[in-house]
Amino acid sequence: MEASDHDDPAGVGRRDVGAAETTHANRHWWDSDADDYHAEHGGLLGVADLVWCPENLREADAHLLGDVSGQLVLEVGCGSAMCSRWLSQQGARPVAFDLSAGMLRHARLGAAETGVDVPLVQADAEHIPFRDATFDLAFTAFGAIQFVADSARLMREVARVVRPGGRWVFASTHPTRWSFPDDPGPQGLTATMPYWDRTPYVEFGADGVATYVEHHRTLGDRIREITAAGLRLVDLVEPEWPAGHTAEWGQWSPLRGAILPGTAIYVCERV
Repeated sequence: MEASDHDDPAGVGRRDVGAAETTHANRHWWDSDADDYHAEHGGLLGVADLVWCPENLREADAHLLGDVSGQLVLEVGCGSAMCSRWLSQQGARPVAFDLSAGMLRHARLGAAETGVDVPLVQADAEHIPFRDATFDLAFTAFGAIQFVADSARLMREVARVVRPGGRWVFASTHPTRWSFPDDPGPQGLTATMPYWDRTPYVEFGADGVATYVEHHRTLGDRIREITAAGLRLVDLVEPEWPAGHTAEWGQWSPLRGAILPGTAIYVCERV
């Protein structure tokens, strides 16, 4: 879970949440949190860099997307689009979209700062507004996947807009982390809930309305979603915590990173 940078909500729990409520809550959350998020994490993320995860794995070193020169690339859940700006500097032709207008405002600020202007679209990842087989590849670094109610639909949508043979690479919280509290310290090393409990994590206001929602899928669920969408899983990367990396990011920390995987990166190809 990502409950790391949040102000104290009126309540926290787990209950069923549908697509409309999830979308409304998370759009509002990221709109209101965009400034604080970039103030806290902008130093790690950069304005033109593709950092896959809090373990600080960079695409410049990992090469998970392959040769991007000349490729038409879709970034799903782009945030401030720093990843797409980096890809543009590598010769790619990126297009980026996000649910949150607040995050896209930071994307425009990043474009002004770097002089690298990437086409931006506001859209829901369950309803990608592009034609079939438009893109050579698609990716996301912690965008959208766990913030939608129907991630299987998201996989089908990505598969629809990516050309056969194209890659879809996505990073998200490692499924095993669901069993552990969102605590970077020793308390975060003790499992407290079943890994197979898929009931969404919900933060809500005093009126009971959801203000933030995360959805959990097991590793098996993820693989079945991938294959059912017409994609083939070619690699599963579980980055180790690098020596000398002392930064904490919410639940990610050197203590936990030495023992538990925090991130899973799925490298897929369109069949």
